[in-house]
Amino acid sequence: MPLNLAAIPILDHHCHAFLRDQWIFDAAAFQRFFTESGSDVVRREHVQHSVFFKWAIKELAAFLGCEPTVAAVLSARAAVPAWTLARRMFEDANIRLLLLDYGFQGAENVTWQEMRDQVPIPIEPMLRLEVLAQQLILEHDTFDDMLEAYTAAVAGARASGHVALKSIIAYRTGLAIRPTERAEAAAAFAAAKERARAAGSVRLADKPLNDYLVLAALEVAEQQQMPVQFHTGFGDPDLDMLLVNPFHLRPVLESRRFDHVPFVLLHASYPYVRELGYLAAVYPNVYMDVGLAIPYVTIDIPALWRQALGLTPINKILFSTDAYSIPEIYWLAARWGRWGLGVVLEELQAVGALTAAETEDAAVRILHRNSEELYGVKL
Repeated sequence: MPLNLAAIPILDHHCHAFLRDQWIFDAAAFQRFFTESGSDVVRREHVQHSVFFKWAIKELAAFLGCEPTVAAVLSARAAVPAWTLARRMFEDANIRLLLLDYGFQGAENVTWQEMRDQVPIPIEPMLRLEVLAQQLILEHDTFDDMLEAYTAAVAGARASGHVALKSIIAYRTGLAIRPTERAEAAAAFAAAKERARAAGSVRLADKPLNDYLVLAALEVAEQQQMPVQFHTGFGDPDLDMLLVNPFHLRPVLESRRFDHVPFVLLHASYPYVRELGYLAAVYPNVYMDVGLAIPYVTIDIPALWRQALGLTPINKILFSTDAYSIPEIYWLAARWGRWGLGVVLEELQAVGALTAAETEDAAVRILHRNSEELYGVKL
């Protein structure tokens, strides 16, 4: 039997805000939250055949007290007053604190302050670098002015209440971040500015500019010893999987310029879990997150925990849900993450690798204490 870890609270160190309107979903709309695909065909015709969705519907039906069908689950959740479902799910999942990336949202999402007040649960914000840069490209006409404003905002992130920086460069131009001449970055800024003038918005997708800005942020983080989260592995549907392998970060790590920056590599770098485990094992400032992979890999969640614990020091593994838009993803990730971790910790105890006290300490560390220590927060 897996160890029961339900009583150990969770600090979810990487997640996102809810949609403002939670109750308008038909089956196809609801299914989109159970895939990373951007294809309407996948969302409409294939998601319902995934183990993730089939298992989720059964779990949600049991929680909501309804029949295990999509229609019954949607009807039951629609009958719950706004925010009540989220409160019930967070309480049931024993989620006590969120570190929230509010850059992944638009007008359709609640603010992190609204979410904090309504759930209610303590929430600490993180600053998404690419969203900041895109905003400043729109606001400034020259690269020098934009860079000055960007550096000042990053330098002031901690003072303004942010507990970490966050980069999605993996999904824009890849993790092979290289030193870039200022003139090359300025030329890329000029091109981005022209696109912004024409479209009224801009997507940061110029590698010289992306690399330059991330390295500039890392220089600030080095001075402040501030954690920086990086998306790695699977995620956004338009990524290039060959560019999100965390091994691409080795030149940055080997440069020794950022030895005091905690690099928090997200999504277990799935499917590059072993690669991330190696990096976290050999570099003192690399940490392994398991979010998004949990809950997506479902029945393979224990295998993911085995790969993580097989090589990575226990004090360098962090739990998150990477949940967004609806509370069900938070709840499922917490529920299945605890189950899988309990399976593997019981195995380690059974073979004599860990004592009962050590398995308890490992669960506490992974589910909240490691994040408390890394980000300087408390449950």
